[in-house]
This record gives sequence, C-alpha cells and structure tokens, in this order.
Amino acid sequence: MTADSKALIRDPQKGTETPFDRDKLRQYLESLSQGLNPDFVKVDSILNKVVSGLPDSLTVRELMDLTSEVCASLTTVHYDHSTLGARVLACHLQKQVCPSFSANIDRMRNYVPNGYRRFKKLISKDVHEIVMKHREVLDKAIESKRDFDMDYFGFKTMERSYLLKIDGVACETPQYLFMRVALGIHKDNIARILETYELMSLKYFIHASPTLFNSGTETPNLSSCFLLAMEGDSIDGIFRTVHKSALISKAAGGIGFHASNIRAAGTYISGTNGTSNGLVPMLQVFNSTAKYVDQGGNKRPGAFCVYIEPWHADIFEFLDLRKNHGKEESRARDLFYALWIPDLFMEKVEQDSEWCLFSQDECPGLTDCYGTEFAKLYCKYEMEGRYTRKIRAQKLWHAILTAQTETGNPFMLYKDACNRKSNQQNLGTIKSSNLCCEIVEYSSDKETAVCNLGSLALPTFVKQTESGPKFDFKQLHEVCKFLTRNLDTVIDVGLYPIPEAEKSNKRHRPVAVGVQGLADVFFKLRYPFGSPESRELNIQIFETIYHASLEMSNELAVENGPYESYEGSPISKGVYQFDFWKTKPTNLWDWDKLKSQIGKHGVRNSLLVALMPTASTSQIFGFTECFEPITSNIYSRRVLSGEFQVVNKYLVDDLVRLNLWDNDLKNEIVQMDGSVQTIERIPREIRDLYKTVWEMPQRVIIDMAADRSPFIDQSQSMNLFLRNPTMSKLTSMHFYAWKKGLKTGIYYLRTQAAASAIKFTLNPSYKRSVSEPTDSLKKQKSGAFNIYDTQVLACKLDDPENCESCSS
Repeated sequence: MTADSKALIRDPQKGTETPFDRDKLRQYLESLSQGLNPDFVKVDSILNKVVSGLPDSLTVRELMDLTSEVCASLTTVHYDHSTLGARVLACHLQKQVCPSFSANIDRMRNYVPNGYRRFKKLISKDVHEIVMKHREVLDKAIESKRDFDMDYFGFKTMERSYLLKIDGVACETPQYLFMRVALGIHKDNIARILETYELMSLKYFIHASPTLFNSGTETPNLSSCFLLAMEGDSIDGIFRTVHKSALISKAAGGIGFHASNIRAAGTYISGTNGTSNGLVPMLQVFNSTAKYVDQGGNKRPGAFCVYIEPWHADIFEFLDLRKNHGKEESRARDLFYALWIPDLFMEKVEQDSEWCLFSQDECPGLTDCYGTEFAKLYCKYEMEGRYTRKIRAQKLWHAILTAQTETGNPFMLYKDACNRKSNQQNLGTIKSSNLCCEIVEYSSDKETAVCNLGSLALPTFVKQTESGPKFDFKQLHEVCKFLTRNLDTVIDVGLYPIPEAEKSNKRHRPVAVGVQGLADVFFKLRYPFGSPESRELNIQIFETIYHASLEMSNELAVENGPYESYEGSPISKGVYQFDFWKTKPTNLWDWDKLKSQIGKHGVRNSLLVALMPTASTSQIFGFTECFEPITSNIYSRRVLSGEFQVVNKYLVDDLVRLNLWDNDLKNEIVQMDGSVQTIERIPREIRDLYKTVWEMPQRVIIDMAADRSPFIDQSQSMNLFLRNPTMSKLTSMHFYAWKKGLKTGIYYLRTQAAASAIKFTLNPSYKRSVSEPTDSLKKQKSGAFNIYDTQVLACKLDDPENCESCSS
C-alpha cells in the first residue's frame, strides 16, 4: 500500500475495515480494460485520480462509484473511458445479484421489506413459475459479458430508472432486465422469449420505457402513450378527465388530451347563471396533478400535453401558460402545450386575413370536422357573428412564435393532414396527438387511444463487408417483423389503467415501430446528413419498416383475424400511406404481393409506424436519438440520472486514425461549442460529415421528414433548431413544413443562447490555433435577436431554395 492511499474500506455487514489496496484496484481495472484503446485509457492515471479523491473511510460500493466517476470524467479524452466506467459499475452489480437469472428472479419474487404485510411482489407469480419451470434454458441464455458493452451514460440511465430495486439498490443486471421483459411479453413461449432477449441484448431493438419498467411485474402497465378526450364541458366531465389522467400517469403513461371543447372565459354557464373562468384555472388543476402523480412511482415526472385549436377564444392566455414571466396565477408551467391547426388558419396567416375566435358552447362542431367541412362551418359561424372577437391572423401567429421562442412550446400539428392521411379516419375526427407529437389516433369520451412503442436500433444493421460498410435491409425487415409481433402481443398481455384505454386498444390495435440512431448510420456509411445518398437511404429504411410491419400485421390477421374496426378503413379499400402522399414505393420490396395478401386477409393493426423521441432508450444503447442529426460533437447532458459528458465517438475514431486527436484539438472543439467547421487542420470531408444540426438548413430536416412520410402511417416527433430565431425565419420554417404536407410541423423549437458560457474548464495554457471567427459568427455569439421582427412573411414561401431565412 502506497503512502498516499491510507483509506480504509468498510464492510458494514461484517463491521470490519481493511486497508485500501491500490494494486488490487489496478488489477481490477486492467481486467476490465480489455479491448479498450490503450493509447488513451491509462490505468495508472485513473488510479492517481481515484487515490487523490479517497476519503478516510468508504465502502466498496462507494469506491466503485468514485472509480467509475473518475473514468467518466475522462470521456472527452477518449470515449473508452465512459465504457470502462460503466464496466466498473456493471461488474460490481453482477457480484451483488444472484449468479443465475432464475435464482435472482426467485429472490425478487420472495422479497418482502420489513414492516410491509401487503407488499406487492416485484415479480409476478406466472413469470416466476415459468422461470422455475425453464430455469436451465433461461440461465444458459444469459450473456452477462454484454453488460460490458454499455457506456457510463447508458448504464446510469438504466440503473436510475429501469432496473428493479430492493431497498433502493438495483437487484438485477441489464441482461436480467432484458430477459424479464421478454418473459413478461411472451409468458411461456420460450422460443420467442429467447429471440426477444437475444435481439435486445445485441442492440437490434428495444421496447419503450413503460414496458421496460413493468414487464414481468405484478403491475404490467406496458403502454407508453395515451390520448384522452375531455369528457365534457362540465365539472363532472373535467374532473373525470383529471382522474383518468392521474391513473394513467401512475401507470407510467404520457398523456395528450384535447381541450378545445371547454368553453372560453367569460361565457355563460346556464347551470349556475354565472360565467366561465375558461381554460387557465382548469389547466392549473391538471398542472398540479402532473406534478403530484409522477410516472410509475418516481421513475419519470408526470407529463401531460394539452391540445387546442387556434380558434379557441382563450388562445392568447393558453400561449402564455408556460412563460417564465407574468402573473403566477395565470401560469401552468409543468404542462406541455400544442396547437391542432386547421389549414384554414395557415391560409389566413399567409393572406394576412382576419381570424375569428370562438367558444364551442356557442359554436358546436368545430372540433368534429376537418378540411372543407370545417371551413364551411367556420364561415357559417363567422357570417352569423357567433365569434367572441376578430383579430388579424398574423397577430395570433406572432403570439405563437413569441411563445415558441421563449419556451419551445407550443408544439404544432396540422389537423387536416393528420386526418386526411390516417388509416383511422373511418372512426371519426382525430382531435389530438400524444405527449410527443408522433401518435395520431382517434379518441373520444368513450375511447382513450393507446399506443405501444418500440424502436429499431438502426446502427446495428450496418454490417462490415469486404467492400466496406453496407446497410442490411433484409435483416432490418426480419427484425422489424419480430418487433411488430412483440408490440401486438403487448396489447393483449398489458394491464390498462382505465377501461376506456383497454377498449380502444383492443378494438383498433395500433402499434408504433420507431427508430433510433439514424445519424449513426450516416456516420458509419460516410454520408453527410442531407446528402443525396443519405436521402435515398432514408427512404429505403422507412419503406422497409413499413413493408415489414404491414407484412407481419397481415400474417397476424391470418392467424387471428383483422382488427375489429378494420372494415371501412382506407387500408381495407386498398389505400396505403404512400397513396395519401401520391407517391409510389421503390422496387426494394414486392408491394403487389403484399397488397394481394392484405386484400384477402386484412391486417391485425390499424396503425404501425411512428417515430418517437427515444430519449432514454437511445441513451441505454449509446446511439443518437431517433432520426435527428447530432446537436454537438462534445457536450454535457443533464438528465434525471445525473450530468454526463458526451463525445461523438465516430469523430474521435476518425481523428485518431488521422493522428489528430489530442488535448489541444479537444479544447478547440469545446471552445467552438462542439463544432469542427472552423478547424482547418481537420479535412473538409470530415467536417462535412460531422456538421451539427445548428450548421445545416432546417429545410434539410423537413425534407428528410417529408421523404420518409409516405411510409409512416402515424407521425414523427420532429424537433427543429434555430441558433438565432427571428419571426421571419420561424415563419419560413413553419410554412415550409406545412406546405410539405407534414402531420407534425414541429415538436420542440430548440434554440441556442445568444451568448456562450465561458469555458472555465479549458486548460489555461490553451491557445486558439484556428482563425478568428467571421463577423457573422461573432454576431451569432454575442448579438441578441429581436423577437419583434416585423417581416413576418419575408420568406419566398414558394422558393425556399433561394430564401436566405430558410438556408440560414
């Protein structure tokens, strides 16, 4: 033991203390460093940092935490440090749980905390019995070494929210979790259990968070997204909806509900001979509910998104609800807000016409129709003078953009596109989306729409061949079919928080196959985001997913019959998503054969594809989120499980290969906020490949979304990014997305601060070795934008290629 390491290691159970052994920790780290880059991962350097931070006394767990944190702090030196930090924690966790999966399930099933007589068991009785019956084959299938393939960010995310716990300590490993999820879905179908485990363990796909949380437990609330209808414009209707929201949030569901049918402030209430307080006080009740009833017992904050249409007379107050200034009694900042926008409003804004605001108690039916029928009813009420007031449409548009600039909300979805291009249009008018703006389903006071989600990990389908990396469409097709079957099975085995949700989900059986890691695919194949090659691959990937999910849904219909409300749906008439977009598929798959089979047997699921955010699940696998470009090549990210350093591993690999990666270059990239565009010693093709989302026109993201839309029968959680938002830029962007026919015009508006934080963490001796920023860059760094830009329609809306706002 060296003189600088006199710490004592406590064993609380035995009540003993032993001296810290530096050599023992060195051997431990060296054994876990196999396969990591030895040029950057220096065990002795890590040890020195650990020893310098040792207290006088600590437990083994505390030592492992300290060691892993030291490793993670070196992530920007090389990302292998993050992997080593995760391995330290994973190895320690493996030693704390039972050595076999079946023994660990038995332990969790029989665990009862002291003082709890009515404790609900961690593992359900049926799953426990299946594991005991097939313990040998299940134990043999577990590949514990795959726990070492995670990075520190992914492992801590899983440990914080996903792994089951005993006395606050994780009592299962990631591999045990994947097997538990497979068992919870497939029960005693051992073949499908093993294949589900293998595909998740090898990072081919992953189920959504509620399924990971609850599968195999006594409360299998497996569904992610719920679309509620406000039951009625009455005390009973409102508070029944509040109650439903609380039950859904308790079951780990995210909620979207439409509130346009609630009368506006100041309107007459016949039952009391009084006047309504409108939306704001009512939404404050929902706000308090979201704060109090979090998702799944402190796994995630409660999350409700409120949808209204822009003709509602309380629209201006609605837009202010999330702002950081103003009267506290007029705010509800824990909710999310979205607009369900008819085409008529966009046309009025474009024409700078007048726009009417209504209250549905005086003007019924506006929420129940869309397209031409909506326009006729709107004009009828306008001619009859039933509006509460008239305003310039651009005045409301200005308020919408101001709210987005300040808060990132409201989200914007286009009511007519969502209804015209939906396979559920035979059920009635769709009135909202979900929390994340990708689920577009019919809901009513009698049916609460539900969707079960899973995401395909696209980078895993890039295979190395003799001629270089290739994307394996055949394997994507096969795995997508398997995931589709899994999601359909979840519908039948899951527990529902309210009966209206179960009724809807089993009648229409919608599922959502999504993706993660599209940007990783482009990095692996050397395609800059938005290049012709990336756009072609983008189309081919999502055509493959749509074809595969339809093919499996057809096979399920052969086995079990089509879903209950199939007759009268567009697909029952031979109309597919790409037909709504007036496009044709490529020759990648045999669509004629599939159409023939669907014509004979139908499909089991009304909806199949939706691109969700995948925030947490992509962290687990270590891929970029959903279909988005990277936001930075080096950054810190703060989430529920902590604050983490993230570095673009593909860029690091390229720079290591070119013998360019060192501390000075890392500091230059940090100084440039994660950008490599002005660092001239990095080759141009590398800089082009690793452009961040802030360095590309937003029409690239919109174009890519529109390209894949003919193969997405729900929608996409599409964030848009502007470094310096102005009214003209925002207007150009939104109108471009609307005219492209997108269902979701925008999820979050992401902006950058007008001034950058000082980089205190840079080495003081660091000297900039690149040229000084251009005048425009200096302006971006220091100049505040004017949100009151009067050029509201400055964009050449019909010629965005030549528009300065669209291309900036």
